Amino acid sequence: MQTAIPALFMRGGTSRGPFFLASDLPGDLATRNRVLLAVMGSPDKRQIDGLGGAHPLTSKVGIVSIGSKPGVALDFLFAQLQPDKDTVDTTPNCGNMLAAVLPFALERGLIQAQGDTTTVRVLTLNTDMQCDVTVQTPMTPRGRRVRYDGDARIDGVPGASAPITINFLDTAGSVCAGLLPTGRVRDRVTVDADPAQGLEAFTLDVTCIDNGMPLVMLRASDLGCTGQESVAELNADTGLKRRLEALRLKTGQLMGLGDVGKKSFPKMTLLSRPLAGGALSTRSFIPHVCHDAIGVLAAVTVGTACVLDGSVTEGIAVMPSGNPKVVSVEHPTGEFSVELGIDPANPQRVTRAALLRTARLIMRGEVMVPSAVWAGA
Repeated sequence: MQTAIPALFMRGGTSRGPFFLASDLPGDLATRNRVLLAVMGSPDKRQIDGLGGAHPLTSKVGIVSIGSKPGVALDFLFAQLQPDKDTVDTTPNCGNMLAAVLPFALERGLIQAQGDTTTVRVLTLNTDMQCDVTVQTPMTPRGRRVRYDGDARIDGVPGASAPITINFLDTAGSVCAGLLPTGRVRDRVTVDADPAQGLEAFTLDVTCIDNGMPLVMLRASDLGCTGQESVAELNADTGLKRRLEALRLKTGQLMGLGDVGKKSFPKMTLLSRPLAGGALSTRSFIPHVCHDAIGVLAAVTVGTACVLDGSVTEGIAVMPSGNPKVVSVEHPTGEFSVELGIDPANPQRVTRAALLRTARLIMRGEVMVPSAVWAGA
């Protein structure tokens, strides 16, 4: 009494989850969401009855189809689920899962390999964002295949893999109305006291920015942190998380996002001086759990803020010279380098963002859901 759905279980960057062809899932949105919840085993903090890994980074789903616009080879819909909630959020992007889209499409025969490398344009349906993705597709006795082994390393993933390059074409205002959704590069925000939550009023400076991912960036020192705390220490600091959530709710309104209480954005990013030769150090909340690293598009957005005069990165960030600029964003498990192209006529305008990720096919087969959830096509 179960329905079998073809799927590939893949790691993309520092995230992982099942990937589906859109045509293999229900066309009705409500039914599709129920199917995805059943697939992942949500809501349950252990996700014991599904494929989820009991963490937001391992509670993600990719849905892929042939491109729907001229010049676009593939459409990608990202779905963020939560271990202990019954939500399926297709509003934000995920640059990590994006890294697995082209390998998935090649594995499933949606497109054919072009040569020793294959480059296609991908449209992320969540925010209408386009990018060019390149993977290695060498000749083998079975024809051209996706290469997964290699010497590319990314912090947050053990071992080495074949490199996947992603060149984002236009990421400003991915969810918000523009790069700076409040119209200012820096805002001074006051959060009122809430005695019921044990929260005292506080005021601090933030930069609200969206260059692929809506972020609220603030200096760690303004919240009494060093910015070098471990992930475990920050996750255990309930007072800090209470203040961050109150600030997130307030800035969500300022950014034109409405009530973000049930949304996975904006992400909250604490900033401090770099310690390992990077541009600056980060601690990213996604939004209620501290990230072990930093999201792809969050890193792009942080790097972008570093070139904006007057942002909260001023006086903290150590920026490289030259154009393009390779901005190394430090995080709890290493660093994430983003290559930013700067408009020579306007040094505060980022024209392109490129980065390196890896991916791996972990499992292929069928995922089973109760027929009471969906009886199939």
